[in-house]
Amino acid sequence: MNRDAPGPESGQPPQAGTDETAKADRDRKAQSEAAQHAKTENGQTAQSGNGQNGNAPMVEPEPAPPPKGVVRGVGLFALLALALAVGYGVWGKMERSAAAVDTQQQQQAAVPIVRTSAVESVTAPRTFSLPGTTQAFDSAVIFARATGYVSKRVVDIGSKVKAGDTLAIIAAPDLDQQLIQARAQVVQLQATIDQAQANLELADVTNKRTAKLVTEGWNTKQQGDVDRLTYRAQEAALSVAQANLKVQQAAVARLEELTKFENVVAPFDGVVTSRQIDTGSLVTADISSGTSMFTMDRTNVLRVLVYVPQDAVFNIKDGDEAEVTVPEQPGRIFKGKIARNAGSLQAGTRTLLTEVDIDNADDALRAGVYCTVKLSVPRLRPTIIIPSQAVIFDEKGLSAAVFDDGVARLRSLDVLRDDGAKLEIRAGLNPGDTIILSPPVGIRDGMRVEAAPAEGAPAEKVASEAK
Repeated sequence: MNRDAPGPESGQPPQAGTDETAKADRDRKAQSEAAQHAKTENGQTAQSGNGQNGNAPMVEPEPAPPPKGVVRGVGLFALLALALAVGYGVWGKMERSAAAVDTQQQQQAAVPIVRTSAVESVTAPRTFSLPGTTQAFDSAVIFARATGYVSKRVVDIGSKVKAGDTLAIIAAPDLDQQLIQARAQVVQLQATIDQAQANLELADVTNKRTAKLVTEGWNTKQQGDVDRLTYRAQEAALSVAQANLKVQQAAVARLEELTKFENVVAPFDGVVTSRQIDTGSLVTADISSGTSMFTMDRTNVLRVLVYVPQDAVFNIKDGDEAEVTVPEQPGRIFKGKIARNAGSLQAGTRTLLTEVDIDNADDALRAGVYCTVKLSVPRLRPTIIIPSQAVIFDEKGLSAAVFDDGVARLRSLDVLRDDGAKLEIRAGLNPGDTIILSPPVGIRDGMRVEAAPAEGAPAEKVASEAK
C-alpha cells in the first residue's frame, strides 16, 4: 500500500489513473446519496465502502448549501420587518408626544374651579383651654398639743366633720395632776392673802394708836416710826400675796387650756384625708417634734391652680369668669371666677400662677383632680384668622391666594399664632378679602381661576377675630 497516498479523511480521491478517478467520483456520489437517505430514515450516517486498503472509514458528506435566491429573500424579508417595527415605534412615540403636548396645552388653557371664603373682622375674645389641678381651699395638719396616750380615736380617713367635732381623746394623767396641784396652790395663796390682810389691819390699828400717844407725849417718836413703817410693810406683803395669787391663777389657766387639748377637735368643716395615730399611740406635744395625728381638707370650695401663658397675662384680671371641666364628667361645666394670681411670671415657663375658685357644695369634685380651665381673654387689636387649608407653603415661606375678580393673587403671610387647624395672621390679608381654599397645585400669581358656586348657602366666612 502507498503510504503517501491521501486517505479518505482528507476529502480527496486516491491518486490513480483516469478510470480510477472517474470511478472514485461515481463511488463518492453514490455514497453521498446513500448517506443522505440513511440519515433521513435512521438518523445515522452510513459507512462508506473500502478504500485501496479495503478497511478505511468513510468521510461524512457535507450538507449542500441552500440556493442563493432563498438566502437573499430571507434577508430582504427580515430587513423589511425591522423597518416596519422601527417605523411603527417612531409613529407611536410621535402620537404620544403630540397627545401629551395637546393635554398640556389643554391644562394650561383650562381655568381651575376653586372654593373661596370671605374674610371679615369681628371682635370676639380668644378662648384658652389650659390644664389645671384642683386643690382644697383649706388644708391643715393636726398635731398633738398634749403629751400622753390616745385613749379613743373617733374618726378615720374619709370622715366628714364639722368645726369643733372631736377627732380623738388623749389621756394625760401627769397633766391632770399638774392642774390639780396648781389649783391647790391657788387656794394656798388665797389664804396667804387673807393672812396678809389681817396683819395689815393690825398694823394699821397699832400705828394709829402709837401716833396719838406720841402726839400726847406718852410714847416715844421712835416707837411711832416703828409702828408706821410696820404698817407700810404689811401693805407691801399684802400686795405680794395678791400678785402671787394672780401668777398662780395664770398657771392654772394655762394648764386648763392644755387639758382641753386632750380632746382633739376639727378646726373647720371638712374631711379627714389622713390618719397617723390609733388607740394606744403615744403622742408628744413638743413644738419641734410633735406628733402629727390627722390631716384635714376643706373641700366645699376648691381652688383650681392654672398657669396662664404670657400672651394672655395682660388681658386677664381677678373676677373674670372661668369654666372648669373634668374628663370623667363629660357634659358638666363647673362655673368659677379668677380669685387671685401670683402677680409675677415664673422665669422658667413664662407663665402666671392663677387660682380659680369654684363651688363644690355637692362634693362633685375632689382635691387633686386634673381638669381643663377655659378662659375667655379679650383681644387687644383685631386679627384675621384663616383655616390651614388656605395656606400655601413653598420656598418663599407661607402665603395665601386671594381671589380678585377671576385672578389669583398671592399674598405673603405674617403669622401671629398657629394652632394647627387655624392661623392668626398679623399682616398680609385685609378684612373683605376673598381667599382660595385648598388652592390647586402650581397656582401662581396672576393665574386665572373660577370661583365654585355656593351649594345652597352663602360662601363660608373666615372670621377675623379681635385680638
